[in-house]
Amino acid sequence: MTEAVLTRRPPRPALSSGEFIAMIAMLFATVAFSIDSMLPALPEIAAELTPGNENRAQLILTAFILGMGAGTFVAGPISDAIGRKRAILGGALLYTLGAVLASMAQTLELMLAARLIQGLGAAGPRIVSLALVRDLHSGRQMARIVSIAMMIFTTVPAIAPALSTGIIAVFGWRGIFGAFILFSLISAAWLGLRQPETLPPEARRPLNAVKLWQAVREVLGHPVVRVAIAVQALAFAALFGTISSVQQIYDITFGMRGSFPYWFAATALISAGGSFLNARLVVRLGMRRMVALALGFQLVFSAVMTLVFATGMLPAGLAFPGFFLWITGIFFMVAPVLGNLNALALEPMGHIAGTASSVTGALGTVFGVLLGAPIGLAFNGTPVPLMISVSVLSGLGVLLMRRIARVD
Repeated sequence: MTEAVLTRRPPRPALSSGEFIAMIAMLFATVAFSIDSMLPALPEIAAELTPGNENRAQLILTAFILGMGAGTFVAGPISDAIGRKRAILGGALLYTLGAVLASMAQTLELMLAARLIQGLGAAGPRIVSLALVRDLHSGRQMARIVSIAMMIFTTVPAIAPALSTGIIAVFGWRGIFGAFILFSLISAAWLGLRQPETLPPEARRPLNAVKLWQAVREVLGHPVVRVAIAVQALAFAALFGTISSVQQIYDITFGMRGSFPYWFAATALISAGGSFLNARLVVRLGMRRMVALALGFQLVFSAVMTLVFATGMLPAGLAFPGFFLWITGIFFMVAPVLGNLNALALEPMGHIAGTASSVTGALGTVFGVLLGAPIGLAFNGTPVPLMISVSVLSGLGVLLMRRIARVD
């Protein structure tokens, strides 16, 4: 690749800034919608596909996330070779196929396989959209755009459980997969019709095993990127463990199955403030400091909540408000932690943004699933196992962030 290509001026988007951010937010939301919409359906799916072991229904979420992590390995390099739009649209097609298969699954095993396929397809919109943003922006400006997009897409998890509850009431739980198909078609059409390609042919990297391995070695050879991946894995583990068990905590621990979608919506809407706060502060404080501060706060808060719930120090009337405040804090920290870690990892990798997005996203997601799945399955009728896990993961993240040199 010539120096001219490496130093080319980034293309300008034809879309206005507002429309571009909204489109990116919808592409990001493919993952959130595919996970959060399933939460109200878990009890019914468990009763039909895995009776007698309700915890196993969590694997429907885990299978999707695992597929997404695996797909992330190839989505970025493919986008580096064929362009961002084709990679995203191809992923949307695979995602739709997985949704069709899941809607017809009659066993838990077939459902998990279909969700794995759906997750593989979701890797396109999730990862390549980040590379698309990196084609046009860099550094703190990229972090700002990602934060704003994440703030917008939090409206999707806010309405997804309530929306899926309505769909279940009319069409049954299998109707949720029809909503997935419609959502994917709308976002794909928006991208296909409105957004010009951001990676010109002269800047593309043909799929080549040797060059791909060289790019992977370059990504993993950068110390900041390695630490960012490790911290991402810890943050994802806390998030995945929380998402896997949150419906059961509301239902079994607090007896609030019927009102769960509304409390979850409140959590999502409040959590949007994390993206807003990050967008306002990241330019002034920097990505590294924002991540460290967010993880440090989560460590202290989770440790205190673990103590009061495990010892019964909290009066019964304050148990649910305390839990709601704590779990909202976990989602509030997503943008300051994951959004900045993504930008921090991609900042030195602009010339191979697609591959860098794939490697960092895949490793962070896969290891996050491997750590997070046992956390969700450890649910014992109380939130204590989850609180202990989040405390430990946050503490490890704080320690790792001390290793990152101040590059932002």
